Amino acid sequence: MTVPYRSEHPRPQWVRESWLNLNGEWEFAFDDEREGEKLGWHRGDQALPLRIQVPFAFQSKLSGIGDPSVHDTVWYRRELTVPAEYNGKRILLHFGAVDYEASVWVNGRLAATHQGGHTPFSADITELVKETGNSIVVKAVDFSRDVTLPRGKQYWLNNSASIFYTRTTGIWQTVWLEAVAPVYIEKVKMTPDIDRNQIELRTAFKGGAAGRGLSLKVTVSFEGEIAAEDTYSVTGEEETRTIRLHDFNDHGLGRWWSPQKPNLYDIRFELKEGGNVLDDVTSYFGMRKVSIEDGKLCLNNRPFFSKMVLDQGYFPDGNLTPPSDEAIRRDVELTKEMGFNGARKHQKLEDPRYLYWCDKLGLVVWSEAANAYQFTEGYVQKFTKEWMESVERDYNHPCIIAWVPLNESWGVPNIQIDKQQQMHALAMYCLTKSLDPHRPVVSNDGWEMVKTDLFNIHDYEWRREVLEERYSSAESAVNAMPANRRLAVEGYPYEGQPILVTEFGGISYKKSEWDGWGYSGAVDDEDFEVRLRAVIQPFHGKGCVVQGYCYTQLTDVEQEINGLLTYDRVPKLPVERIRAINEGK
Repeated sequence: MTVPYRSEHPRPQWVRESWLNLNGEWEFAFDDEREGEKLGWHRGDQALPLRIQVPFAFQSKLSGIGDPSVHDTVWYRRELTVPAEYNGKRILLHFGAVDYEASVWVNGRLAATHQGGHTPFSADITELVKETGNSIVVKAVDFSRDVTLPRGKQYWLNNSASIFYTRTTGIWQTVWLEAVAPVYIEKVKMTPDIDRNQIELRTAFKGGAAGRGLSLKVTVSFEGEIAAEDTYSVTGEEETRTIRLHDFNDHGLGRWWSPQKPNLYDIRFELKEGGNVLDDVTSYFGMRKVSIEDGKLCLNNRPFFSKMVLDQGYFPDGNLTPPSDEAIRRDVELTKEMGFNGARKHQKLEDPRYLYWCDKLGLVVWSEAANAYQFTEGYVQKFTKEWMESVERDYNHPCIIAWVPLNESWGVPNIQIDKQQQMHALAMYCLTKSLDPHRPVVSNDGWEMVKTDLFNIHDYEWRREVLEERYSSAESAVNAMPANRRLAVEGYPYEGQPILVTEFGGISYKKSEWDGWGYSGAVDDEDFEVRLRAVIQPFHGKGCVVQGYCYTQLTDVEQEINGLLTYDRVPKLPVERIRAINEGK
Protein backbone atom coordinates (compact mmCIF):
# COMPACT_ATOMS: atom_id res chain seq x y z
CA MET A 1 0.00 0.00 0.00
CA THR A 2 1.37 3.40 -1.00
CA VAL A 3 1.81 5.84 1.86
CA PRO A 4 -0.36 8.89 1.09
CA TYR A 5 0.91 12.43 0.99
CA ARG A 6 0.55 14.13 4.35
CA SER A 7 0.12 10.86 6.24
CA GLU A 8 0.60 12.37 9.72
CA HIS A 9 -2.36 12.90 12.05
CA PRO A 10 -4.05 16.11 10.86
CA ARG A 11 -5.28 17.27 14.27
CA PRO A 12 -2.51 16.64 16.83
CA GLN A 13 -4.32 18.48 19.60
CA TRP A 14 -7.23 16.00 19.49
CA VAL A 15 -6.11 12.43 18.84
CA ARG A 16 -7.89 9.08 18.97
CA GLU A 17 -6.21 5.81 18.08
CA SER A 18 -8.97 4.76 15.68
CA TRP A 19 -8.49 6.91 12.59
CA LEU A 20 -7.80 6.32 8.90
CA ASN A 21 -6.06 8.75 6.56
CA LEU A 22 -7.88 9.13 3.22
CA ASN A 23 -5.25 11.24 1.48
CA GLY A 24 -3.69 9.91 -1.71
CA GLU A 25 -5.08 9.22 -5.15
CA TRP A 26 -8.72 10.08 -5.81
CA GLU A 27 -10.63 10.13 -9.09
CA PHE A 28 -11.23 13.68 -10.29
CA ALA A 29 -13.15 15.68 -12.89
CA PHE A 30 -13.61 19.26 -13.98
CA ASP A 31 -17.26 20.25 -14.41
CA ASP A 32 -17.13 23.57 -16.24
CA GLU A 33 -20.64 23.01 -17.60
CA ARG A 34 -21.94 22.24 -14.08
CA GLU A 35 -23.76 19.13 -15.18
CA GLY A 36 -22.22 16.56 -12.84
CA GLU A 37 -25.35 16.07 -10.77
CA LYS A 38 -27.49 15.86 -13.88
CA LEU A 39 -25.16 13.12 -15.11
CA GLY A 40 -25.44 11.34 -11.77
CA TRP A 41 -21.83 11.72 -10.61
CA HIS A 42 -23.02 12.16 -7.03
CA ARG A 43 -24.32 8.56 -6.99
CA GLY A 44 -20.73 7.33 -6.90
CA ASP A 45 -21.21 4.50 -9.40
CA GLN A 46 -19.37 6.22 -12.26
CA ALA A 47 -15.60 6.51 -12.52
CA LEU A 48 -14.24 10.01 -13.04
CA PRO A 49 -11.71 10.55 -15.85
CA LEU A 50 -8.73 12.14 -14.06
CA ARG A 51 -6.58 11.34 -11.03
CA ILE A 52 -5.54 13.77 -8.30
CA GLN A 53 -3.38 13.52 -5.20
CA VAL A 54 -5.41 14.68 -2.20
CA PRO A 55 -4.95 16.98 -0.27
CA PHE A 56 -3.40 19.13 -3.00
CA ALA A 57 -5.59 21.45 -5.07
CA PHE A 58 -5.58 20.85 -8.82
CA GLN A 59 -3.74 24.14 -9.36
CA SER A 60 -0.64 22.79 -7.56
CA LYS A 61 2.16 20.63 -8.96
CA LEU A 62 1.83 18.05 -6.20
CA SER A 63 -1.77 17.37 -7.18
CA GLY A 64 -0.48 15.68 -10.32
CA ILE A 65 -2.54 18.08 -12.44
CA GLY A 66 -0.94 21.52 -12.04
CA ASP A 67 -3.55 23.51 -13.97
CA PRO A 68 -3.76 27.14 -12.75
CA SER A 69 -6.70 28.07 -15.00
CA VAL A 70 -10.22 28.70 -13.75
CA HIS A 71 -12.40 25.63 -13.12
CA ASP A 72 -14.93 26.57 -10.48
CA THR A 73 -16.74 23.24 -10.15
CA VAL A 74 -14.77 20.04 -9.55
CA TRP A 75 -15.60 16.52 -8.44
CA TYR A 76 -13.74 13.87 -6.45
CA ARG A 77 -14.47 10.19 -6.00
CA ARG A 78 -12.84 7.32 -4.13
CA GLU A 79 -13.83 3.89 -2.92
CA LEU A 80 -13.68 3.01 0.74
CA THR A 81 -13.52 -0.16 2.80
CA VAL A 82 -14.39 0.49 6.42
CA PRO A 83 -11.98 -1.29 8.81
CA ALA A 84 -13.60 -4.27 10.52
CA GLU A 85 -12.69 -2.90 13.95
CA TYR A 86 -15.05 0.03 13.33
CA ASN A 87 -18.08 -2.29 13.66
CA GLY A 88 -20.43 -1.08 16.39
CA LYS A 89 -18.92 2.41 16.40
CA ARG A 90 -19.98 5.71 14.93
CA ILE A 91 -17.94 6.58 11.84
CA LEU A 92 -17.01 10.22 11.32
CA LEU A 93 -15.75 11.59 8.01
CA HIS A 94 -13.58 14.71 8.44
CA PHE A 95 -12.40 17.35 5.97
CA GLY A 96 -9.67 19.78 7.05
CA ALA A 97 -10.65 22.37 4.43
CA VAL A 98 -12.42 22.47 1.06
CA ASP A 99 -12.48 25.72 -0.90
CA TYR A 100 -15.16 27.04 -1.13
CA GLU A 101 -18.50 25.16 -1.03
CA ALA A 102 -18.55 21.41 -0.52
CA SER A 103 -21.19 18.73 -0.92
CA VAL A 104 -20.35 15.18 0.16
CA TRP A 105 -22.20 12.00 -0.81
CA VAL A 106 -21.58 8.53 0.59
CA ASN A 107 -23.02 5.73 -1.52
CA GLY A 108 -25.16 8.25 -3.35
CA ARG A 109 -26.71 9.77 -0.23
CA LEU A 110 -25.94 13.32 0.85
CA ALA A 111 -23.79 13.27 3.97
CA ALA A 112 -22.73 16.88 4.44
CA THR A 113 -22.60 20.37 2.97
CA HIS A 114 -20.29 23.14 4.06
CA GLN A 115 -19.48 26.70 3.08
CA GLY A 116 -16.14 28.30 3.90
CA GLY A 117 -12.79 27.67 2.27
CA HIS A 118 -10.53 27.56 5.32
CA THR A 119 -12.46 25.80 8.08
CA PRO A 120 -13.07 22.10 8.83
CA PHE A 121 -16.30 20.12 8.78
CA SER A 122 -17.39 16.57 9.57
CA ALA A 123 -20.20 14.14 8.86
CA ASP A 124 -21.45 11.10 10.77
CA ILE A 125 -21.67 8.52 7.98
CA THR A 126 -22.47 5.47 10.13
CA GLU A 127 -25.90 4.94 8.59
CA LEU A 128 -24.61 5.48 5.05
CA VAL A 129 -21.75 2.99 4.79
CA LYS A 130 -21.68 -0.74 4.02
CA GLU A 131 -19.06 -3.32 4.95
CA THR A 132 -17.52 -3.11 1.47
CA GLY A 133 -18.03 -1.33 -1.82
CA ASN A 134 -18.46 2.20 -0.45
CA SER A 135 -17.99 5.34 -2.51
CA ILE A 136 -17.27 8.86 -1.32
CA VAL A 137 -18.02 11.69 -3.74
CA VAL A 138 -17.18 15.35 -3.15
CA LYS A 139 -18.38 18.25 -5.24
CA ALA A 140 -16.47 21.50 -4.64
CA VAL A 141 -17.68 24.83 -6.00
CA ASP A 142 -15.45 27.89 -6.03
CA PHE A 143 -16.27 31.45 -7.12
CA SER A 144 -13.03 32.67 -8.62
CA ARG A 145 -14.33 36.03 -9.88
CA ASP A 146 -16.33 36.96 -6.78
CA VAL A 147 -14.44 39.71 -4.91
CA THR A 148 -16.90 39.54 -2.00
CA LEU A 149 -15.80 35.99 -1.22
CA PRO A 150 -13.46 35.47 1.77
CA ARG A 151 -10.45 34.38 -0.29
CA GLY A 152 -7.26 35.82 1.19
CA LYS A 153 -4.46 36.14 -1.38
CA GLN A 154 -6.16 34.06 -4.10
CA TYR A 155 -6.44 36.24 -7.21
CA TRP A 156 -9.73 36.67 -9.04
CA LEU A 157 -8.01 37.33 -12.40
CA ASN A 158 -6.41 34.62 -14.50
CA ASN A 159 -2.75 35.11 -13.59
CA SER A 160 -1.01 36.00 -10.34
CA ALA A 161 -0.01 39.65 -10.04
CA SER A 162 0.96 42.26 -7.47
CA ILE A 163 0.18 40.91 -3.96
CA PHE A 164 -2.17 38.16 -5.20
CA TYR A 165 -1.33 34.53 -5.88
CA THR A 166 -2.61 31.35 -7.54
CA ARG A 167 -6.11 30.26 -6.55
CA THR A 168 -7.01 27.16 -4.54
CA THR A 169 -10.13 25.20 -5.46
CA GLY A 170 -11.44 22.07 -3.76
CA ILE A 171 -9.85 19.83 -1.15
CA TRP A 172 -6.61 21.30 0.20
CA GLN A 173 -6.28 19.79 3.67
CA THR A 174 -6.36 16.22 4.93
CA VAL A 175 -9.42 13.96 4.67
CA TRP A 176 -9.77 11.21 7.26
CA LEU A 177 -12.09 8.78 9.04
CA GLU A 178 -12.48 8.44 12.78
CA ALA A 179 -14.28 5.76 14.79
CA VAL A 180 -16.00 6.75 18.03
CA ALA A 181 -18.40 5.18 20.52
CA PRO A 182 -22.13 5.93 20.24
CA VAL A 183 -21.55 8.46 23.03
CA TYR A 184 -18.31 10.40 22.75
CA ILE A 185 -16.48 13.60 23.64
CA GLU A 186 -17.22 16.14 20.92
CA LYS A 187 -14.78 18.87 22.01
CA VAL A 188 -13.06 20.45 25.01
CA LYS A 189 -12.36 24.15 25.41
CA MET A 190 -9.26 24.58 27.59
CA THR A 191 -8.58 27.93 29.30
CA PRO A 192 -5.36 28.21 31.33
CA ASP A 193 -5.06 30.46 34.39
CA ILE A 194 -1.42 30.92 35.38
CA ASP A 195 -2.28 33.24 38.27
CA ARG A 196 -4.15 30.42 40.03
CA ASN A 197 -2.17 27.56 38.44
CA GLN A 198 -5.32 25.92 37.11
CA ILE A 199 -7.02 24.96 33.87
CA GLU A 200 -10.71 25.35 33.06
CA LEU A 201 -12.19 22.57 30.92
CA ARG A 202 -15.49 23.05 29.13
CA THR A 203 -16.38 19.66 27.67
CA ALA A 204 -19.16 18.94 25.18
CA PHE A 205 -20.51 15.44 24.55
CA LYS A 206 -22.31 13.90 21.60
CA GLY A 207 -24.79 11.05 21.43
CA GLY A 208 -26.87 11.60 24.56
CA ALA A 209 -24.55 11.66 27.57
CA ALA A 210 -27.08 13.03 30.06
CA GLY A 211 -28.74 10.59 32.42
CA ARG A 212 -26.55 7.59 31.59
CA GLY A 213 -24.39 7.62 34.70
CA LEU A 214 -21.21 8.40 32.76
CA SER A 215 -18.02 9.80 34.22
CA LEU A 216 -15.07 11.66 32.75
CA LYS A 217 -11.55 10.96 33.93
CA VAL A 218 -8.99 13.68 33.25
CA THR A 219 -5.26 13.05 33.63
CA VAL A 220 -2.77 15.91 33.27
CA SER A 221 0.95 15.22 33.10
CA PHE A 222 4.14 17.15 32.50
CA GLU A 223 7.13 15.30 31.05
CA GLY A 224 5.65 12.03 32.29
CA GLU A 225 4.93 13.21 35.83
CA ILE A 226 1.30 13.45 36.95
CA ALA A 227 0.26 17.08 37.47
CA ALA A 228 -3.43 16.45 38.21
CA GLU A 229 -6.05 13.71 38.13
CA ASP A 230 -9.78 14.22 38.38
CA THR A 231 -12.87 12.11 37.76
CA TYR A 232 -16.33 13.62 37.75
CA SER A 233 -19.88 12.71 36.81
CA VAL A 234 -21.32 13.66 33.43
CA THR A 235 -24.80 15.01 34.11
CA GLY A 236 -25.46 17.02 30.96
CA GLU A 237 -24.40 17.49 27.36
CA GLU A 238 -21.77 19.98 28.54
CA GLU A 239 -19.68 20.05 31.69
CA THR A 240 -17.33 22.73 33.05
CA ARG A 241 -14.60 21.81 35.48
CA THR A 242 -11.63 23.71 36.91
CA ILE A 243 -8.58 21.62 37.77
CA ARG A 244 -5.69 22.86 39.86
CA LEU A 245 -2.25 21.70 38.78
CA HIS A 246 0.47 20.32 41.02
CA ASP A 247 3.03 23.04 41.84
CA PHE A 248 6.10 20.79 41.48
CA ASN A 249 7.65 22.85 44.30
CA ASP A 250 8.20 25.87 42.07
CA HIS A 251 4.67 27.32 41.99
CA GLY A 252 4.35 26.40 38.32
CA LEU A 253 6.66 29.20 37.19
CA GLY A 254 9.04 26.88 35.38
CA ARG A 255 6.24 25.25 33.43
CA TRP A 256 4.64 28.22 31.74
CA TRP A 257 4.61 28.33 27.95
CA SER A 258 6.69 30.96 26.13
CA PRO A 259 8.82 31.12 22.96
CA GLN A 260 11.91 30.63 25.12
CA LYS A 261 10.42 27.71 27.04
CA PRO A 262 7.54 26.12 25.11
CA ASN A 263 6.41 23.92 27.97
CA LEU A 264 3.38 21.78 27.20
CA TYR A 265 1.19 19.69 29.48
CA ASP A 266 -0.24 16.45 28.16
CA ILE A 267 -3.89 15.78 28.94
CA ARG A 268 -5.99 12.65 28.51
CA PHE A 269 -9.78 12.41 28.56
CA GLU A 270 -11.47 9.08 29.26
CA LEU A 271 -15.25 8.91 29.06
CA LYS A 272 -16.43 5.93 31.09
CA GLU A 273 -19.58 3.96 31.70
CA GLY A 274 -18.85 1.98 34.84
CA GLY A 275 -15.50 0.32 34.18
CA ASN A 276 -15.88 0.50 30.40
CA VAL A 277 -13.99 3.24 28.53
CA LEU A 278 -16.26 4.64 25.80
CA ASP A 279 -13.94 7.32 24.48
CA ASP A 280 -10.22 8.01 24.94
CA VAL A 281 -8.70 11.23 23.60
CA THR A 282 -5.24 12.72 24.08
CA SER A 283 -4.41 16.40 23.80
CA TYR A 284 -2.12 19.03 25.25
CA PHE A 285 -2.19 22.63 26.47
CA GLY A 286 0.17 25.39 27.48
CA MET A 287 -0.02 27.44 30.66
CA ARG A 288 0.36 31.00 29.46
CA LYS A 289 -1.40 34.34 29.79
CA VAL A 290 -1.75 37.22 27.32
CA SER A 291 -2.75 40.58 28.76
CA ILE A 292 -2.39 44.32 28.38
CA GLU A 293 -1.19 46.04 31.53
CA ASP A 294 -0.64 49.81 31.74
CA GLY A 295 -0.44 50.05 27.97
CA LYS A 296 2.03 47.17 27.69
CA LEU A 297 1.44 43.93 25.79
CA CYS A 298 2.36 41.19 28.26
CA LEU A 299 3.02 37.48 28.07
CA ASN A 300 2.85 35.71 31.43
CA ASN A 301 2.52 39.05 33.27
CA ARG A 302 5.72 40.48 31.79
CA PRO A 303 6.12 42.95 28.89
CA PHE A 304 6.55 41.04 25.65
CA PHE A 305 8.37 42.59 22.70
CA SER A 306 7.07 40.94 19.54
CA LYS A 307 9.59 40.25 16.79
CA MET A 308 7.39 38.69 14.14
CA VAL A 309 7.56 37.89 10.48
CA LEU A 310 4.68 38.01 8.00
CA ASP A 311 4.10 34.48 6.71
CA GLN A 312 1.89 33.93 3.67
CA GLY A 313 1.96 30.13 4.05
CA TYR A 314 2.46 29.38 0.32
CA PHE A 315 4.74 26.73 -1.18
CA PRO A 316 6.04 26.47 -4.76
CA ASP A 317 4.80 22.90 -5.27
CA GLY A 318 1.75 22.80 -2.98
CA ASN A 319 0.45 26.39 -3.09
CA LEU A 320 -1.66 26.79 0.08
CA THR A 321 -0.97 23.19 1.12
CA PRO A 322 2.44 22.49 2.69
CA PRO A 323 4.11 19.57 0.90
CA SER A 324 5.00 17.72 4.11
CA ASP A 325 5.01 17.91 7.86
CA GLU A 326 8.78 18.33 7.68
CA ALA A 327 8.30 21.44 5.52
CA ILE A 328 5.92 22.90 8.09
CA ARG A 329 8.35 22.29 10.92
CA ARG A 330 11.23 23.74 8.93
CA ASP A 331 9.36 27.01 8.38
CA VAL A 332 8.94 27.35 12.14
CA GLU A 333 12.58 26.46 12.77
CA LEU A 334 13.86 28.95 10.19
CA THR A 335 11.68 31.68 11.65
CA LYS A 336 13.18 31.11 15.09
CA GLU A 337 16.74 30.73 13.76
CA MET A 338 16.48 34.20 12.23
CA GLY A 339 15.67 35.67 15.64
CA PHE A 340 11.92 36.07 15.34
CA ASN A 341 9.69 35.02 18.23
CA GLY A 342 6.43 35.08 16.29
CA ALA A 343 4.63 34.94 12.97
CA ARG A 344 1.62 36.74 11.62
CA LYS A 345 -0.09 34.20 9.38
CA HIS A 346 -1.33 36.39 6.57
CA GLN A 347 -4.72 36.02 4.89
CA LYS A 348 -4.87 32.32 5.67
CA LEU A 349 -6.16 30.06 8.42
CA GLU A 350 -3.13 27.83 8.69
CA ASP A 351 -2.95 24.05 8.78
CA PRO A 352 -3.34 22.78 12.39
CA ARG A 353 0.01 21.03 12.00
CA TYR A 354 1.68 24.44 11.72
CA LEU A 355 0.09 25.55 14.99
CA TYR A 356 1.20 22.27 16.58
CA TRP A 357 4.84 22.94 15.67
CA CYS A 358 4.55 26.52 16.92
CA ASP A 359 3.15 25.19 20.20
CA LYS A 360 5.89 22.58 20.46
CA LEU A 361 8.90 24.63 19.31
CA GLY A 362 7.85 28.00 20.75
CA LEU A 363 6.63 30.58 18.24
CA VAL A 364 3.77 32.98 18.94
CA VAL A 365 1.15 33.36 16.22
CA TRP A 366 -1.27 36.10 15.31
CA SER A 367 -4.18 34.28 13.70
CA GLU A 368 -5.70 36.13 10.77
CA ALA A 369 -8.67 35.48 8.52
CA ALA A 370 -8.75 35.09 4.78
CA ASN A 371 -10.51 38.33 3.87
CA ALA A 372 -12.74 39.34 0.99
CA TYR A 373 -11.97 42.42 -1.05
CA GLN A 374 -15.33 44.17 -1.34
CA PHE A 375 -18.25 44.66 1.05
CA THR A 376 -21.77 43.28 0.70
CA GLU A 377 -24.26 42.00 3.24
CA GLY A 378 -23.80 38.55 1.75
CA TYR A 379 -20.08 38.84 2.45
CA VAL A 380 -20.84 39.68 6.08
CA GLN A 381 -22.82 36.47 6.51
CA LYS A 382 -20.16 34.28 4.88
CA PHE A 383 -17.24 35.89 6.65
CA THR A 384 -18.81 35.93 10.11
CA LYS A 385 -19.62 32.22 9.98
CA GLU A 386 -16.15 31.26 8.81
CA TRP A 387 -14.41 33.47 11.38
CA MET A 388 -16.43 31.96 14.21
CA GLU A 389 -15.43 28.48 13.03
CA SER A 390 -11.80 29.61 12.88
CA VAL A 391 -11.75 30.86 16.48
CA GLU A 392 -13.44 27.67 17.68
CA ARG A 393 -10.98 25.45 15.81
CA ASP A 394 -7.87 27.11 17.22
CA TYR A 395 -8.90 28.38 20.65
CA ASN A 396 -6.80 25.79 22.54
CA HIS A 397 -3.45 26.54 20.89
CA PRO A 398 -1.12 28.34 23.34
CA CYS A 399 0.92 29.80 20.48
CA ILE A 400 -1.97 32.02 19.34
CA ILE A 401 -1.79 35.30 21.25
CA ALA A 402 -3.93 37.60 19.07
CA TRP A 403 -6.90 37.46 16.70
CA VAL A 404 -6.93 39.57 13.53
CA PRO A 405 -10.26 39.32 11.68
CA LEU A 406 -9.61 42.20 9.24
CA ASN A 407 -6.51 43.50 7.49
CA GLU A 408 -5.94 46.83 5.73
CA SER A 409 -9.67 47.44 5.21
CA TRP A 410 -10.04 44.37 2.98
CA GLY A 411 -13.74 43.71 2.66
CA VAL A 412 -14.45 47.14 4.12
CA PRO A 413 -12.75 49.48 1.61
CA ASN A 414 -14.87 52.50 2.54
CA ILE A 415 -14.67 52.07 6.30
CA GLN A 416 -13.34 55.58 6.83
CA ILE A 417 -16.67 57.10 5.75
CA ASP A 418 -19.17 54.22 5.63
CA LYS A 419 -20.98 53.64 8.94
CA GLN A 420 -22.18 50.18 7.88
CA GLN A 421 -18.63 49.01 7.24
CA GLN A 422 -17.50 50.57 10.52
CA MET A 423 -20.19 48.63 12.36
CA HIS A 424 -19.06 45.44 10.67
CA ALA A 425 -15.47 45.92 11.89
CA LEU A 426 -16.73 46.81 15.35
CA ALA A 427 -19.03 43.77 15.34
CA MET A 428 -16.11 41.49 14.42
CA TYR A 429 -14.09 42.91 17.30
CA CYS A 430 -16.93 42.41 19.79
CA LEU A 431 -17.88 39.00 18.42
CA THR A 432 -14.31 37.77 18.77
CA LYS A 433 -14.11 39.09 22.34
CA SER A 434 -17.35 37.26 23.12
CA LEU A 435 -15.85 34.00 21.86
CA ASP A 436 -12.48 34.55 23.51
CA PRO A 437 -12.10 37.24 26.21
CA HIS A 438 -8.54 36.11 26.97
CA ARG A 439 -6.66 37.30 23.87
CA PRO A 440 -6.30 40.78 22.32
CA VAL A 441 -8.25 41.46 19.14
CA VAL A 442 -7.24 43.82 16.33
CA SER A 443 -10.24 45.31 14.55
CA ASN A 444 -8.46 46.23 11.28
CA ASP A 445 -4.73 45.63 11.13
CA GLY A 446 -2.71 48.39 9.51
CA TRP A 447 -4.93 51.45 9.44
CA GLU A 448 -8.51 52.76 9.69
CA MET A 449 -9.07 51.01 13.01
CA VAL A 450 -12.23 51.18 15.09
CA LYS A 451 -12.26 49.71 18.60
CA THR A 452 -9.05 47.71 18.99
CA ASP A 453 -6.86 46.23 21.71
CA LEU A 454 -3.61 46.84 19.83
CA PHE A 455 -2.80 49.87 17.69
CA ASN A 456 -1.15 48.25 14.68
CA ILE A 457 0.49 50.26 11.91
CA HIS A 458 1.65 49.20 8.43
CA ASP A 459 4.57 51.36 7.34
CA TYR A 460 6.82 50.58 4.37
CA GLU A 461 9.02 53.63 4.89
CA TRP A 462 12.63 52.54 4.27
CA ARG A 463 14.60 55.57 5.52
CA ARG A 464 16.05 55.00 8.99
CA GLU A 465 15.89 58.65 10.04
CA VAL A 466 12.20 58.94 9.16
CA LEU A 467 11.33 55.81 11.13
CA GLU A 468 13.35 56.96 14.14
CA GLU A 469 11.55 60.29 14.23
CA ARG A 470 8.09 58.90 13.51
CA TYR A 471 8.19 56.37 16.37
CA SER A 472 9.95 58.55 18.94
CA SER A 473 6.61 59.35 20.62
CA ALA A 474 3.11 57.95 20.71
CA GLU A 475 1.74 61.24 19.40
CA SER A 476 3.87 61.25 16.27
CA ALA A 477 3.26 57.52 15.69
CA VAL A 478 -0.53 57.60 15.86
CA ASN A 479 -0.79 60.80 13.82
CA ALA A 480 1.36 59.49 10.99
CA MET A 481 -0.29 58.50 7.72
CA PRO A 482 1.74 55.73 6.09
CA ALA A 483 0.30 54.81 2.68
CA ASN A 484 -1.65 58.08 3.02
CA ARG A 485 -4.21 56.35 5.24
CA ARG A 486 -5.58 57.56 8.56
CA LEU A 487 -4.75 55.08 11.27
CA ALA A 488 -8.06 55.44 13.13
CA VAL A 489 -11.61 55.97 11.96
CA GLU A 490 -13.14 59.22 13.19
CA GLY A 491 -14.77 58.64 16.56
CA TYR A 492 -12.25 55.96 17.59
CA PRO A 493 -9.24 57.92 18.85
CA TYR A 494 -6.05 56.37 20.14
CA GLU A 495 -6.63 55.33 23.76
CA GLY A 496 -3.17 54.33 24.93
CA GLN A 497 -3.08 50.87 23.39
CA PRO A 498 0.28 49.19 22.72
CA ILE A 499 1.69 50.45 19.42
CA LEU A 500 3.13 47.88 17.01
CA VAL A 501 4.32 48.12 13.43
CA THR A 502 2.84 44.96 11.97
CA GLU A 503 3.94 45.32 8.35
CA PHE A 504 7.15 46.97 7.22
CA GLY A 505 10.29 46.29 5.21
CA GLY A 506 9.35 44.30 2.15
CA ILE A 507 12.84 44.62 0.69
CA SER A 508 13.05 42.89 -2.68
CA TYR A 509 16.18 40.91 -3.43
CA LYS A 510 16.36 38.42 -6.29
CA LYS A 511 18.32 35.29 -5.33
CA SER A 512 16.51 32.63 -7.35
CA GLU A 513 15.09 32.08 -10.81
CA TRP A 514 11.88 33.90 -9.81
CA ASP A 515 11.43 37.47 -11.07
CA GLY A 516 9.29 39.88 -9.12
CA TRP A 517 8.90 42.99 -7.05
CA GLY A 518 9.15 44.37 -3.51
CA TYR A 519 8.77 47.65 -1.65
CA SER A 520 12.46 48.60 -2.00
CA GLY A 521 15.27 46.84 -3.83
CA ALA A 522 18.66 45.45 -2.83
CA VAL A 523 21.40 44.75 -5.37
CA ASP A 524 23.65 42.41 -3.36
CA ASP A 525 24.07 40.79 0.07
CA GLU A 526 25.76 43.82 1.60
CA ASP A 527 23.06 46.18 0.35
CA PHE A 528 20.33 43.82 1.57
CA GLU A 529 21.83 43.70 5.07
CA VAL A 530 22.21 47.50 5.20
CA ARG A 531 18.59 47.94 4.20
CA LEU A 532 17.42 45.37 6.77
CA ARG A 533 19.27 47.19 9.53
CA ALA A 534 17.81 50.51 8.42
CA VAL A 535 14.21 49.34 8.86
CA ILE A 536 14.57 47.05 11.89
CA GLN A 537 17.04 48.84 14.15
CA PRO A 538 14.89 51.96 14.70
CA PHE A 539 12.44 49.76 16.64
CA HIS A 540 15.24 48.70 18.99
CA GLY A 541 16.36 52.27 19.59
CA LYS A 542 16.20 54.06 22.92
CA GLY A 543 12.99 56.04 23.24
CA CYS A 544 11.13 54.13 20.50
CA VAL A 545 7.47 53.64 21.50
CA VAL A 546 6.94 50.55 19.33
CA GLN A 547 6.31 47.37 21.37
CA GLY A 548 6.77 44.96 18.52
CA TYR A 549 7.07 44.55 14.78
CA CYS A 550 6.26 42.19 11.94
CA TYR A 551 8.70 42.17 9.02
CA THR A 552 7.37 41.57 5.50
CA GLN A 553 8.03 38.73 4.80
CA LEU A 554 9.26 35.19 5.49
CA THR A 555 9.58 33.91 1.92
CA ASP A 556 9.32 35.01 -1.65
CA VAL A 557 5.93 34.01 -3.06
CA GLU A 558 5.42 33.67 -6.81
CA GLN A 559 6.02 37.18 -8.19
CA GLU A 560 6.87 38.70 -4.80
CA ILE A 561 10.61 38.59 -4.05
CA ASN A 562 10.59 40.46 -0.74
CA GLY A 563 11.20 37.40 1.43
CA LEU A 564 14.05 36.76 3.82
CA LEU A 565 14.03 33.31 2.24
CA THR A 566 13.62 32.38 -1.40
CA TYR A 567 10.39 30.60 -2.37
CA ASP A 568 12.15 27.26 -1.89
CA ARG A 569 13.26 28.32 1.62
CA VAL A 570 16.92 29.24 1.06
CA PRO A 571 18.02 32.15 3.33
CA LYS A 572 19.12 35.23 1.36
CA LEU A 573 21.60 36.04 4.13
CA PRO A 574 23.13 33.70 6.69
CA VAL A 575 20.47 33.26 9.37
CA GLU A 576 22.86 34.32 12.13
CA ARG A 577 23.27 37.74 10.49
CA ILE A 578 19.51 38.22 10.32
CA ARG A 579 19.25 37.05 13.92
CA ALA A 580 21.81 39.64 15.04
CA ILE A 581 19.74 42.40 13.43
CA ASN A 582 16.60 41.15 15.21
CA GLU A 583 18.54 41.22 18.47
CA GLY A 584 19.41 44.87 17.94
CA LYS A 585 23.09 44.18 17.28
